[in-house]
Amino acid sequence: MTTIGALQDEIAAAKKSLVKFGRRMARDRLVVGSAGNISARFGETVLMTPTGVSYEDVTVASISVLDADGRQLEGTGRRSSEWPMHRQVYELTGAGAIVHTHSPFATTVSTVCDEIPAVHYSVLRLGGPNVRVAPYTTFGSDGLAQLAAEALADRTGALLQNHGAVVYGSTLAEAYDRALLLEWLAEVYWRGLQVGSPRILDAAELAEVREASRRHRYQGGNA
Repeated sequence: MTTIGALQDEIAAAKKSLVKFGRRMARDRLVVGSAGNISARFGETVLMTPTGVSYEDVTVASISVLDADGRQLEGTGRRSSEWPMHRQVYELTGAGAIVHTHSPFATTVSTVCDEIPAVHYSVLRLGGPNVRVAPYTTFGSDGLAQLAAEALADRTGALLQNHGAVVYGSTLAEAYDRALLLEWLAEVYWRGLQVGSPRILDAAELAEVREASRRHRYQGGNA
């Protein structure tokens, strides 16, 4: 049974991880300035990076601690406007962490495409044969939260039209790895489109990848 003290230690460690991954997100050019946000969940409590603060300036003390209704219980920073999207994804997926980016290739592809198709078998690591693009609506709105959740059905990553990307995982590290993968897939697809019509793997080829992954005990198509 987890004691109150042990839970507090876990939350303190999660705050440090949010600070660390936020700064890494900026270094990896997945965001610019204070754009995007990341969060981690503990039961009914969600820890989330604050709004309007450059990731280099985010501190443990500024991390928002939110209850199930989005009320801020702790944190010197203001609650992110994208709280509704994070809440919706948590409710529908049971995720442990969410990473929302404005990464350049994912955002670019979201402005001109309805999906990232299977340009590489690693797309399976995000749950299916493609990455969907949620239709555009205003940031921070309940409408965006619903559209993002729909695009994530049976997936762990999606693009948000003219906006960015959102991924989730059981841990913050897993969610972050998926954010990097989604940006890489978007870049591969974009570069392919610059020189021609990218060849897309079909259902039979992806089925073979799944079978090979099972034989080699890979997750998705991680070969």
